[in-house]
Amino acid sequence: MEMKQNIVFVGAGSMAEAMISGMLQKELFMPRQISVMNRSNHVRLEELNKTYGVTITTNIKETIENAGIIIFAIKPKDVAQAVLAIKDHINENQLIISVLAGVATTTITDLLNKKVPVVRAMPNTSATIGKSATALSIGMYATENHLLISRQLFETIGIVTTVEEKDLHAVTGLSGSGPAYVYYLVEAMEKAADEIGLEKGIAKELILQTIIGAAEMLKSSPKQPATLRKEVTSPGGTTEAGINVLEQFNYQQAMVSCIKRATNRSAELGEAMLQSVSDKK
Repeated sequence: MEMKQNIVFVGAGSMAEAMISGMLQKELFMPRQISVMNRSNHVRLEELNKTYGVTITTNIKETIENAGIIIFAIKPKDVAQAVLAIKDHINENQLIISVLAGVATTTITDLLNKKVPVVRAMPNTSATIGKSATALSIGMYATENHLLISRQLFETIGIVTTVEEKDLHAVTGLSGSGPAYVYYLVEAMEKAADEIGLEKGIAKELILQTIIGAAEMLKSSPKQPATLRKEVTSPGGTTEAGINVLEQFNYQQAMVSCIKRATNRSAELGEAMLQSVSDKK
């Protein structure tokens, strides 16, 4: 269903592009409804205009005032500068959506000093191929309708779930950073394939299909991961031999510690961001 309001992206990086691509592909917006602005990289804006037909603009006042939805897709460290640059043109009937890791909804509303609804999102880099796992949470002035609108936007780039804002640090550690953990595993599998003598192209094809197949199995089967693992682990067989080595290296505990540390780091960055914004106010 096409939305009738205009939308503006503050920031023109890969996440903004992924969302623009998804929204246009699913016909949620027409190109004329989408505007994009950034701080200084006009070449990047020209690329998005040429590729998607969206409007690029330096007229902050007109663009912001005519938008129903404003999406912050910039580096978290730039949030204070970006919000303060547009705050005079924002009103309380608009919806702000933030994809800034570690930046609380209250940080944005405090900078605006207005009761503007803010929805915070944590997608991941798989958004670029429409396979993101995105978590949403609402700020104090946002309603269920604002959440519904946000859900529609992010469903154009993958699946969406809703969590309390306090849980977004955990989401960041688990699924926000999650693609990198999988890529790291694939790096190890490719290294192993080389050491056991498999040709690089063949190894890559086998590794990718193995991961895709396992993921599809997890998605389609009602069985728990541990059950699926045990079903392919014959006593005294090759899989058991490999799993035994992983257990010797505390593989599962390493992954648990990895996710916990990433979660804690998200919280640390959030605290640092709060302090930084407080210093600039």
